[in-house]
Order: sequence, then structure tokens, then C-alpha cells
Amino acid sequence: MKNKIYIVGIVAFLLVWFGLTGAAWFGEAEAVSMTERRALAQAPALNMETILAKDVLDSSGNIKEARSYKSLFEDYVLDQFPLRDRFRQVKAIFSNYVMQQMDDNNYYIADGYAAELVYPMDEQRLNLNLKILKEITEKNLGKNKVYSAVVPDKGYFLAEKNGYLSLDYSEMFQAIQEGLPEKVQHIDLTDVLSIDDYYRTDTHWRQEHIVPAAQKIAEAMGTEVLAESEYTKEAVENPFYGVYYGFAALPMDPETMYLMQSSVLEGCTVSFGEMQDGGIVWNPAQFYDMSKAESNDLYDIFFSGNQALIQIVNPQSSSPKELVVFGDSFGRSLIPLLAQGYRKITVIDLRLTKYNTLDQVMQFTPRQDVLFLFSTLSYNKSIAS
Repeated sequence: MKNKIYIVGIVAFLLVWFGLTGAAWFGEAEAVSMTERRALAQAPALNMETILAKDVLDSSGNIKEARSYKSLFEDYVLDQFPLRDRFRQVKAIFSNYVMQQMDDNNYYIADGYAAELVYPMDEQRLNLNLKILKEITEKNLGKNKVYSAVVPDKGYFLAEKNGYLSLDYSEMFQAIQEGLPEKVQHIDLTDVLSIDDYYRTDTHWRQEHIVPAAQKIAEAMGTEVLAESEYTKEAVENPFYGVYYGFAALPMDPETMYLMQSSVLEGCTVSFGEMQDGGIVWNPAQFYDMSKAESNDLYDIFFSGNQALIQIVNPQSSSPKELVVFGDSFGRSLIPLLAQGYRKITVIDLRLTKYNTLDQVMQFTPRQDVLFLFSTLSYNKSIAS
């Protein structure tokens, strides 16, 4: 009896081993991981260049960039391993629920929300970002009213109270306020936001929850926007699995994305700007690109994803004022809610538009309000290319 069990075990092991090996060697390599939202390593070329190449190491002696065939092949095997996503999920479940680890690869779930550990504060990067915004203010915005609103990431509401390493958000907010020119008026959003205003599986805030944030920004800038009751909420049919759903590799339910619709937005025209030799070419666009409902990231419905330049014209506005927004992806869902208060809004993504060429992008005039709208995530990484 024992011999039969032993033989069955060996046969089962060999079947699994040969099955995985065969799938690894003969299966078609995936180009992109839909859950991790990144390109996957492909089979490296076996030649003298890769055989003789040496990896780039960091100051600690770890591989910073793989160049040798050995390292490239290891990356390829890890990325193309059969049932990789299933194994990632099993590992994450084991780490979290069996080993009771607080996070897995810097991602954690607390109070039903998936989030990323954002720690420590990168003072060098933060100071560089502030230097860029200060240079823009002093060089281009001397006659403009300039405002700054910082969007706290989910760690502001989750990390410290659940025992995770956390940014000192008070220190960061103070550093931002002190690092920008005195003329910049700061708008505190923390008192109109809570963790409920963010997606459970994604980085971003929910558009249907941030009308109060839009109202506070508009009030500070001396204009008005629509009340929440003047919008119609439109549900996106496809379920929304946010970026943290794939990164955390833990089972979580999808969410429903809602879009805020109004007669004001229907009357606006939207354009995306493209830099060409003859200047900027503006191409017709939409607030909400519903073709992105079939993509891997539903948040790209807002303005079709990150754009270098966006222009919104509201012919119904009774105000001659204009608004220029420098911001990151959080702004894509908020900016439609500001359309009521301005005749024209121009959005500039400094990651896609070089800040030292702004004079070529647009002409700044005193009638334009300017808003810096960046998240703590961006301040701790990079706001410009």
C-alpha cells in the first residue's frame, strides 16, 4: 500500500513538473502582464554580446540593470513562468493570512482598502519638484494668481493607524508650503476627504465623491462650480479592477466606476494638444473616452489617460476667467468638475511637457488662475520629465 502511494506521488510530481516545464519551454511568451500593468521580459538573444556583457550594479552591489545573458534569462524565466499570476496570488495569501505579514512587496490591505507603502519621504526628490514649480512660478506666472492643492494618498488615512510605516504628512505639507513662492495660496483638502472617497483597489479618488473638493478649490479661487445635485451619476458597465488589485495579488471584489454628467459638460469642447514643428495642433477629444472601458485600466476613461496638453472651452460660462492646471492623474477626474467656473481650462502634464519650454506651449496672461494639483505620491517621486 505504501509503495502504491509512493509511486502515485512520484507520478503526480513528474506530471506536474513535466507539465510546467513543457508550458515554460513551448508556450507562447506573454508580452504584457495585465495584472501588474508592465511589459514582461522576453527570451534574450544568445550571442557573444550578451555572453560577455556585465550587469550594472548599484552602490550595494545589487543588479541595477540586467545585461548579461544569465541575468536576462533569469528575468525571462521569472516573468514567463506558467500560471504566474496564480502562484503570485497563492504567495500573497500565504504571506498575509498564514504568516501574518503586514505587507507583500510593499502593498497591503487595511480596512478593506489596498494601498502602497509610501515611506520614507524622499527629500531630495521633493526639493527638486518644488524647485521646478518655483522656477515656473517666477519665470512664467509673475502676473497670475497661483494656487496649490495637495491630494493625500491613501496612506494618509490608512498607514499610521494600522501600524504601517508612513510618511510624515504634516512635514511634507509644510515642506511644500515653505518650498513654493510666497504668492502661492495653499488649499487644504484634507478636511473634505476621507478614505471612503478613494477606490478600494486603486490609487485614485472616486469622481462621484470629490465634488466637495472641487467646490473648496473653486471657492478659494473665487469662482463657482456645480452642486452635487446638479450632476447625474452614470455607471460604467465593466467592473473596475484598480492598479493595486494586480500589484497586491490578493483576492478583492471589483468596483463600479461612476462618471459625473451635466449639461455644462455636454456644452464644452475638449481638445488634446500635440507639439509639432509649426506649433501646437489641437485634436478633438472627450471628457470621458468610453472606448477605454474595454482597456485594462478603466481610469483611463478620464481624458483617454495621461495627456501632455488638454484644453477645455466652456462657451456657457459667464466668467471671462481662464484656468491653467499643472497636475498628475488625480486631476483627470477632478478637472471636469471645475469646468463651470471658467471660460477655458488648460491642463499641462509636466511629465510629458518640458517645463523649460512652457513659453512655446502657451501664453500666460493675468486673467488666468493657475493651480498646482499634485498628489503626495507625485511629490515623493517626480512631477516632471
